[in-house]
Amino acid sequence: MFQVNYDNVPQVVVVVGPTASGKSDLAEWVADKFSGELINADSMQVYRGMNIGTAKPSIASMSAIPHHLFDIIYPDEDFTAAAYVRLARQAVLDISSRGKLPVIVGGTGLYIRALLSGLAESPGGDEAVREEYLQYALTNGNGALHDLLCSVDPLAGARLHANNRVRVIRALEVFKLTGRSIVAFQQEHSFALKWCNYLKIGMNVERSELYRRINLRVERMISEGLVAEVQTLLAAGYRPELKSLAAIGYREICSYLAGEVSLEDAVSLIKRNTRHYAKRQLTWFNNEDDITWFSCPLEIDKVGKAVKGFLMRLQM
Repeated sequence: MFQVNYDNVPQVVVVVGPTASGKSDLAEWVADKFSGELINADSMQVYRGMNIGTAKPSIASMSAIPHHLFDIIYPDEDFTAAAYVRLARQAVLDISSRGKLPVIVGGTGLYIRALLSGLAESPGGDEAVREEYLQYALTNGNGALHDLLCSVDPLAGARLHANNRVRVIRALEVFKLTGRSIVAFQQEHSFALKWCNYLKIGMNVERSELYRRINLRVERMISEGLVAEVQTLLAAGYRPELKSLAAIGYREICSYLAGEVSLEDAVSLIKRNTRHYAKRQLTWFNNEDDITWFSCPLEIDKVGKAVKGFLMRLQM
């Protein structure tokens, strides 16, 4: 068993990459090889009852290696990056205190950056303001909501996609409460707070292979019962407008169940939207300068040497 020497500073391995790149399997291998435990960094895998559409680890995987921050909230509960940072840091410190290696895995770049480097200071939320903008979006569409943001805060509008309704609403909320762009708060902070030593590993999959994996994953989700999973969520009273059910895979199946599109079209939309999401993830991670990239097919020995070298350097 590989024993980690922490010297009072947590040592963390982070595995990132676009959806369907194989990062979960790699993270499990690292945790198994180096006596680690996994911490989720996927903004959708925190929700209970949303297993198939989020490609959550299997029961067998969770039984073999301790997994943290999966299935921690219900689909109608609010969950922010700040809440994630608080819980994830607690998990890192707990795992470290037991002589284990924290292995963070996920594709939500903001969660990972916020956890490792801190969150920008910005105003607290106002539920009434958020509801106002949500109703505006439901009435006029995400495009109109994004146009509204661009008219008052063009800097934030240029950075956010119109379909990212949650973040567009947050940017509008911050501007309405403070008269300042949320980008200004982020730039002042510059994500500069460092609190742990980490090695960040990236999964680099050739684009056509990544798209092939995405298509196969979506087809597998359908065959494993994604439609029934969404039906169960709706029957439990969860609204399609919720942040959780607006996620890729869930919103398209909600449209199918509402009679708005055929199942075939819904599946095609999930594939297309997932490909677009993977592109955005790659753009985010390619702008990070602290990732050690490994190409697919993965040379696992090189990954092992990189992790071992990282841990050994910190013990010297």
